[in-house]
Amino acid sequence: MKEFMKAIKVSDHVYWVGAVDWSIRNFHGYLTSRGTSYNAYIVMADKIALIDTVKAPYKEEMLSRIASIIDPGDIRYIISNHTEMDHTGCLPDVIEAVKPEKVFSSAMGVKTLSEHFHLDHKIVAVEYGETVSLGNMDLSFVETRMLHWPESMFTYLAEEGVLFSQDAFGMHLASSERFADEIDDDILEYEASKYFANILMPFSLFVSKLLERVGKLGISIGIIAPDHGPIWRKDVTRILELYSKWAKRKPTKKAVIAYDTMWQSTAKMARSIGEGLIDGGITVKVMPLDVCHRSDVATEMLDAGALLVGSPTLNNNMFPTVADALIYLKGLKPRDLIGTAFGSYGWSGEGIRQVNDVLKEMKVELIGEGISVKYVPDHDALSQCHSLGSLVAKRLNEVCDNDR
Repeated sequence: MKEFMKAIKVSDHVYWVGAVDWSIRNFHGYLTSRGTSYNAYIVMADKIALIDTVKAPYKEEMLSRIASIIDPGDIRYIISNHTEMDHTGCLPDVIEAVKPEKVFSSAMGVKTLSEHFHLDHKIVAVEYGETVSLGNMDLSFVETRMLHWPESMFTYLAEEGVLFSQDAFGMHLASSERFADEIDDDILEYEASKYFANILMPFSLFVSKLLERVGKLGISIGIIAPDHGPIWRKDVTRILELYSKWAKRKPTKKAVIAYDTMWQSTAKMARSIGEGLIDGGITVKVMPLDVCHRSDVATEMLDAGALLVGSPTLNNNMFPTVADALIYLKGLKPRDLIGTAFGSYGWSGEGIRQVNDVLKEMKVELIGEGISVKYVPDHDALSQCHSLGSLVAKRLNEVCDNDR
């Protein structure tokens, strides 16, 4: 494998030595339709440093890329920016093979690595603002707690303006291109927004504070090298500005209608509600949950101002796909939403009430108690659905116009 797996030059002294996972489609509940990459980097300094490692099955690919430029045994330092297993899965084996002088992580990272792997090798804790000399270059560290784990940190190579940003500013995207400027802009923005919505949305406040902190550091960032997806080497302000916008979670005149249906009655209601919203000037995303993944719903919620959820009642409960999507969304903590529940039932009708209960837990501003229809909605019922869409549209317009 060695002769085929090559390191890719990122800057004068930095190389990408990661791995591409073309086949993964599920990343702890997140649909990774385009696969992903696990990025690791070599800094070719007087003391050679490896920044992060890769998921365990991809150890040989990473070591082969390293071997294309140096003997892996020449690595003196390993930096662990983030201890999640897709970045540390092969770390114990790499430590054993390379025998580095030191392995660095944040204080919480030291604790987490110990709990993960029970390592014999000592891990050295670094603090916010601390610098480690590589001889002719320096690495400095910025703690980024809860972005998206408690131990997360950034590493910065000042001499070349490279920010190793672990899971921030990344995306799940397998590609033969290593740099963002080589990839279609629409794909970049969609996958970056999907990543933010499904990974970082609950930590939006921390993202805003981090961007402020990085701005105050006065550092010059020429390259952002994340742990997933392409490397940002041109117009890095673009991804910084997108993160700033997404972190503010400012609602727009957009509504997401997420629903499932047994015999198309709830589907008919969804379409009528959607028409009411559209007639009220709202952009609508209708997402039937039998074909729309929960993580795609979350992506659409990133800039939505309204969430309307439809469910039939099955065995005295909301429909399973609806429960799945709602619990997932609840964990992502979207905010400043308005919405309601709707659905058809045959016997008892608990599903709509249960949906509203979860929406209340999510602090969604409810427009009425929603609409519940027995069996098949007739013309009057569908007219009520249209009126409900109009009511939500009116309220969403008020919210967005007042927020200007």
